Amino acid sequence: MDVRTAVEARVGSGEVHGAAWLVDRAGHVTVGAAGISAPDSIFRISSVTKPVVAALAMQLVDDGLLRLDDPVDALLPELADRRVLRDPAGPIDDTVPADRPITVRDVLEFRLGLGMDFAGPFPGTVLGALAERGLPVGPPAPQQSPDPDEWMRVVGSVPLAAQPGARWLYNTGAQVLGVLVARAAGRPLPELLAERLLDPLGMADTGFHVPPESLGRFGRQWLGTDVYDEVDGQWARPPAFPDAASGLVSTVADLHGFAASLRSAPRADLLTARGGAHDADGREGWGLGIGVLLADLPDGRHAGSYGWDGGLGSTWWTDPATDTVAILLTTDAWTSPQPTPVFTDFWAAAFGQ
Repeated sequence: MDVRTAVEARVGSGEVHGAAWLVDRAGHVTVGAAGISAPDSIFRISSVTKPVVAALAMQLVDDGLLRLDDPVDALLPELADRRVLRDPAGPIDDTVPADRPITVRDVLEFRLGLGMDFAGPFPGTVLGALAERGLPVGPPAPQQSPDPDEWMRVVGSVPLAAQPGARWLYNTGAQVLGVLVARAAGRPLPELLAERLLDPLGMADTGFHVPPESLGRFGRQWLGTDVYDEVDGQWARPPAFPDAASGLVSTVADLHGFAASLRSAPRADLLTARGGAHDADGREGWGLGIGVLLADLPDGRHAGSYGWDGGLGSTWWTDPATDTVAILLTTDAWTSPQPTPVFTDFWAAAFGQ
């Protein structure tokens, strides 16, 4: 089954309202769209935001503004002298001192001691405490968080769920990374990202909101049978908190430009999965801000493939073994941690040939 047939079948069945895709096999590029979307449609890319901001962070490492093994205390004093839950599922006030400071590497590897525990109940003790203090901990909601300084103040008011470096916990590390790089450079994250990465790569439709002149290429976001976000909703104006975990919008062409930049000069340190496997089968690991496959997958992706998936309905993976880049952006969120059928069909069609 080819990519167009695979995606159009899922759109035609009503499982997906709209989708756009791009597949680049050794420089042979095919682009398409189905349903209510067009090839140049703008989508909420949710967690595919993470590797984009991680690449920015590695630029600052190259410049010497950040050092991977330095503590973050000077730039993020809110995370200095941390207390840690004695038991990750225990009461919020039963804590012990942190064994050591949090480092820049811990933040990039999602081992700073804060985040979602895929093996435990959601939201858990610490994320639950953050929710009680007003921070959104569920699906992306750009207009619901305070500015970065207030966001960090709230995060600094709760203990860590695990000792720094001890465990891989999802998502919060990327949010912290966005504040870290902005403070290191002395620039707001949207300006810094545009100047250092988006503009040089020609990613004109990527950002933390959709400008008014581009809303005609932006669609509704669906969560099951419900509309999660309208065209003029959460992403129609700049957020107070530019969320480096899930806040970006983009297009298949823009993400292809980003993927091409890594394809031509991949970072070994970016792609080394030292953050540890986090899925049940040990097939996927986490490098410095990016997902890395640790084993070949039945859909055709090989060990060493890198990229990530977004829960609002997006995926990008590059397979160096076959020199294939595949991007699928949709209007429909995943309804569980497992990919919806359009994604499994897309991967098989894109990488299995």
